[in-house]
Formats: sequence, C-alpha cells, structure tokens
Amino acid sequence: MHLASAAQTPNPYRSVRLPVFARNVVSTSHPLAAQAGLHMLRSGGNAVDAGVAAAAVMTVVEPVSNGLGSDAFALVWAGGELHGLNASGRAPQAWTPDYFTAKYGDSATAPPKRGIDSVTVPGAVSGWVALSERFGKLPFGDLMQPAIEVAERGYAVPPVVQGKWAAVVSELGSQPGFAQAFLPKGRAPLVGELWSFKAAALALKAIAATKGEAFYQGEIAQALARFAAQHGGALTQADWASHAPEWVQPIGQTYRGHTLHEIPPSGQGIAALMALGILQHFDVAALPVDSVAAQHLQIEAMKLAFADAYRFVAEPAAMQVLVEELLSPTYLAERAKLIDPRRAQAPQAGTPNDPHRRGGTIYLTAADESGMMVSFIQSNYMGFGSGCVEPTFGISLQNRGHGFALPAAFAGGQGNPANVVAPGKRPFHTIIPAFLTRPGDHGGVDPVMAFGVMGANMQPQGHLQTLVRLLDHGQSLQAACDAPRWRFNTGLSINVESGMNPDTVAGLQALGHRVDVIQDSYQDFGAGQFIWRLGDPGTEGYMAASDPRRDGLAAGW
Repeated sequence: MHLASAAQTPNPYRSVRLPVFARNVVSTSHPLAAQAGLHMLRSGGNAVDAGVAAAAVMTVVEPVSNGLGSDAFALVWAGGELHGLNASGRAPQAWTPDYFTAKYGDSATAPPKRGIDSVTVPGAVSGWVALSERFGKLPFGDLMQPAIEVAERGYAVPPVVQGKWAAVVSELGSQPGFAQAFLPKGRAPLVGELWSFKAAALALKAIAATKGEAFYQGEIAQALARFAAQHGGALTQADWASHAPEWVQPIGQTYRGHTLHEIPPSGQGIAALMALGILQHFDVAALPVDSVAAQHLQIEAMKLAFADAYRFVAEPAAMQVLVEELLSPTYLAERAKLIDPRRAQAPQAGTPNDPHRRGGTIYLTAADESGMMVSFIQSNYMGFGSGCVEPTFGISLQNRGHGFALPAAFAGGQGNPANVVAPGKRPFHTIIPAFLTRPGDHGGVDPVMAFGVMGANMQPQGHLQTLVRLLDHGQSLQAACDAPRWRFNTGLSINVESGMNPDTVAGLQALGHRVDVIQDSYQDFGAGQFIWRLGDPGTEGYMAASDPRRDGLAAGW
C-alpha cells in the first residue's frame, strides 16, 4: 500500500475519533500527556523529547497502567535507521527457585502475582534518560516539568481510567502503600474528581535534577531498598545500582512489501513476526475484510506463534533456540501447513531447531517534521502492578517478576525452562513497541508507521490484526484502529469484542472456536496509537490515529 493511500478509504466502523494530520504529532492514551509532548515540540524539541515528556506525564495520569516503577521499551527512527531500547529490569540477586519454594511451597509455578516478591528492578526512568541523552535536544529536566506540574496540581480523573482504578480496590487495598497513594478518601476517585500525587512530584523533581541518578543510586533507591526490606522483599540498593538499559538491534519480518520491526526477546514481539510469517502463505487480501475466513486464518496463525513464543522465548542467553530459527522462512512455511481453513485447532509448539532443517500498559508515539519517529511503551504489567507503593516518593512498583517460571511449572514437559527465575535475569516480557518500514523508492529503507497496541498478550495480536487490515485490505488508519478485535487465550478459546458482526461470531463458532463475547475493551482487546508517515515530514507530514477504547488523544501542529 502506498504511504498516502491509508488516508483515502472511508471508515466502515462507528467511531468517536477522526485521524489527525500534522507535521508534528503526539498520540497517547491521555490528552494531558499528548499536550505535554506537543509543548516540547513547540519549544524546539524533537520527537524523543516529546515522547519522554509524555511518558513522564502518563505515570501520573494513568497510574492503573504505569508508574515510576514501570519498565519500558522503545523503537526510534533517527538518522536513517531504526534503534531499539530495552529498558526492562532484572531480578534481585537473591531470587532463585529455592527463594520462592521456601516461601511459597514446592507447588508454586511462578513468583506471586502481587506483593513485594513480584517486583523486579523498574527500568522506565533509565529508559527516559537513555533516550534523552542519545537523541534529545532539550535539557532532561525540562522534560519532567509537565509531569511535575500535573502531579502537584492534580487532574480530573477520566472515565476509562476510573473504571479500572475502582475495579482493583478489593484486590490491592491491603498492599503496602497502596491505599495511602491511590485511595486518599478510602475509595477510588470518581470520574471528574481531582486527584493529585505530590509524592510522585517529589520523585520527579529528584529525577529531573539528577538525570535519574537519584532513582538508581541516590535517595529514591535508598528509600526503595528500605521499603522492600520492611515488607520482606529481596531488592537491595545493589540491585538498583546495577541496573542499566540496553540498546538492542530490532528484529523484523517482511509482509506484503513492508517489514514489521519488534524488540528482540525476552519480549513477545517475535510472536507477531512469526504470525505474519505464517500468514503470508495465504491470500488474505482475496477474502472480505471482516469475513469468518479472514479472521480464522489470523487466529490460527497467532495460535501457532504463541505456542512457540511461550515454549521458547526468554532472556536471550537462556533461550534453547535462536531467534533466527524461530523466524526461519522454512520453519514458518511448515507451521503454515498446519492451519486447516475448515476448523479451529489447539496449538502445539514446534521444533524450530530441528538439525535437519538448519542451513503486555501504556503506549505512545511521536513524530516530528525532521523525520524522527518514536514508538514507546511502558507498563507496570497488571493493573497497578504489584500494588506496592513506596510512600515518600510515590513509586508504584511493577510486578514483572510474576513473568518468571518456577520448576513446578515444567511438570509433564510443560512450560519454558529457559524462563526459570535466576539472579539478575530478565523475565519473559509482554510490552512491545512496533515499527513498520518499506523499501525506499531509490534504495535504502523508508519509515512508514510507529505504532503499538497495549494490553498484555493482546499486543502481538493487535499488531497482526492492524497490519492485515492496513496492508491486505487497504483500510484507513482510523478504521484499522476502530475495527472489532478478537483475542486468543488458550486452546480453542478466543474472546471477541461485542461490536463484532454476529454472523462472523457464529461462523467462528461453527469452525470450532470457543467464543466469548466481551464488553470490556480496556485490557481484553488492547488500545493502540498510530502515526503513519505520508511523505516528506516537513511538507506532507503524518497521519495519526488514537484508539477510542482509551481516554486518549492524537495532537499535532
């Protein structure tokens, strides 16, 4: 599809959003964050400055999904190439399988879902600093000022965030620091009620003044180590001080004349690449866009990709197969042959390293008129993460440790031994930014789209569904964003949005899919932000779409 053609086709779905066209754009799931990014662009900053400022504001305005204790990843188009950043944290040095079995019993299959023993070292703040130092134009302290102001003055809580906030009160209300930070009146704030986070403002000021050093080696790190020890956790100041983000080489998969790029493992982005590699063996474009046949093929391809991702993907040094083996065209062609267009199947992992063959959050994106584009995602994993909040600085800690496995998970040959918990190791990660390129008209590579679809295991599924709509069916950007989505769970089980055509739902059921129609789209079906480059960014600019499933905004000038 030509770069401009995504703007031409009408949107067949009922939508509350229109695409935004501008030479400088920021698209986020909260308007105040988008406006913070836009302010940086108007102040002489670039897309990275905008992205970092927006990310900092998001920790305050959408605390359900992220906070100062989050992890983050980014893909940046700059200087004619794509750069990847892994700003996820590692396990405490005390974390071994014996640490958890001694506390939770031999039958535990993973570290706990909530509480201090689910917390790995958060990396988001280090990611902001790394992005600013390498690509930013404005002083780092300036990028924190909008977040500081919002945290101090407060903001009116929006509807979608409020609903998720209220939903976790019974589960997290007893976690240390949670009620003090997030239930100031003994309940979740109401829609439109003012909520401020002065403790987080104090942390943001220290982060701004020290370029993040206070968070990992200074007063905030000391407070976090004391907090962990007080509540029986293993994190120490040494764990915080040893953290560093990592610049990585993105991995990619060609599809319909374009290339989708993802961050390499231990993230699940490779699942989207594998699903596209499988799907390209079918003529999806010949099928009606919302037909049973088109949806079935995508679901089956995604199932096969997930089966391999869950079995093999982990911290790269621990993986038993290579990324190149999982993305091998020969292997993906073999996987494609397993799809039966006439019936749904329960997926099984394959053998990508056969010697006979060798030879899940908030997402935001920003782009500027110089051509720089940023695809950025940060998350506390599950709603409010661990539920633990250090009170002095308002650090709401993620629960990424729950993504590790324990030996009991491998009984009967199940699970992924490469993802077993170990000191200083990173867990299997769900959050994945995405980026799309195409071959240039005069050689080289042209950037096309910075995008992401937040929401746990929905993320690679959202990447797949969006790209099929854009590249196979030529739908407009906002239509591809608005269209009803499905989500694969396990076995034959899928969820679909309530807006999906009932005939399509019935058709999927007739093929053997076990379908549940779900009303709640916040986590179940993800939410995306998309910026599509229309041509020369200094003249034609960009088109942006923001998902109506969140409280977001695409803003430009």
